[in-house]
Order: sequence, then C-alpha cells, then structure tokens
Amino acid sequence: MIKAVLLDMYGVIVRQTGDDFVPYVQKTFPALRAHEINTPWFKADAGEISSLDVWRILGYTGDLEAVERTYLETLELMEGVKEFLQAVHGPYKTAIISNDSSRWSRYVRRKFDLDRHFDAVSISGDLKIRKPDERIFRLTLEKLGVPAGECLYVDDRAGNLHAAGKLGMQTVQFGSAGAFDGARVGSFAELEAWMAGNQRLTAR
Repeated sequence: MIKAVLLDMYGVIVRQTGDDFVPYVQKTFPALRAHEINTPWFKADAGEISSLDVWRILGYTGDLEAVERTYLETLELMEGVKEFLQAVHGPYKTAIISNDSSRWSRYVRRKFDLDRHFDAVSISGDLKIRKPDERIFRLTLEKLGVPAGECLYVDDRAGNLHAAGKLGMQTVQFGSAGAFDGARVGSFAELEAWMAGNQRLTAR
C-alpha cells in the first residue's frame, strides 16, 4: 500500500513561464550554446559551485543576486498544486526530490511557502547527489521512514521515473517531457483522480 507521495520540483510543482533557463540566458548571450549554459548549471545542481557562480561564469556582471532574483521571479506554481498538497499532506507523507542548487531551491520554496507541505526535502545541491542517482531516492526514503514499495513518485522526466521504479516505487509521469511506458497524468486533478482509482493507495 502507498503511504507516501514524492514529487519532483521543476516541471511538476513549479513551471517555468515562457522561458527555460537556456533560452533565458541566450536572450542576453545569444552566442552561448546549450551545453555551455548547462555545464555550470549542472555543477550548481551537484553542489560543486554556487548558483551565483553560474551567472558569473555565463558572463553576467553587477548585482548577481538581483540577476538571479529576476530569473527566479519568472517561475510559477503549477495549477492545482497547492490544493493537491493540502489534500494529500497529512493522509500521506510527502517529499520533494529536486535537482537544484541550494540557493535556488531555498528561494523558490520560500517564494511559494512550500516547506510546510512536506515531511522531507531532498535537494541535489545540498546532498551533492543528482537524480537519477538512486542514492538521493534512498536518502529520502530514510527521512520519511517509508520503504520504496509504499511510495508514489511523480516526475516529468522518464529517466528519473525509471530510477525510482527500479527501487520499487510506483511511478507516474507528469506531462510528457520524454517517452515513458508507465502511468501519465497532465494535471494535479488527473493525479488525484489516478490516486483515487488506484487500489494500492491508502492513507497513513
């Protein structure tokens, strides 16, 4: 029986409005290629550098905290996520598992007042472990005190879902970011309906 619901952050809880990070940066530095932008970004996700270092490496100058804040303010919550969290947190244990820099994650979680809805928060920049490395999933399970077989994991990326599934979690893809051969939903209303119709799910 499922006793915990684990959610990815970007593409599930939070959406990026209009611009993803790469095209956002390329509006200022059009000569930069995607891999040149992603390389420092992924290092920040892994806790190797700070998010402010990312902006500096990419060529931004001046007040880098303001530069970062301008970007992060473009983010919005997915429609229905607050209602979903209010419904499931309590009946189920809940967790975030996110590939993100420590600074970005703290800012976004404060911006949307997210932490109060979760029993555990696992951020790659804090742990220095990026999904789909199974260690970040195992650490989250330890925090929750729930075995993998009693967890539902929701992510938009198929690779992360496959990693969670190998550990024994039940998995659902949110949206269609990549080919996935399991369950898929397009909204939190659909996720709630899927949970309600799944006989393996039970409130704690």
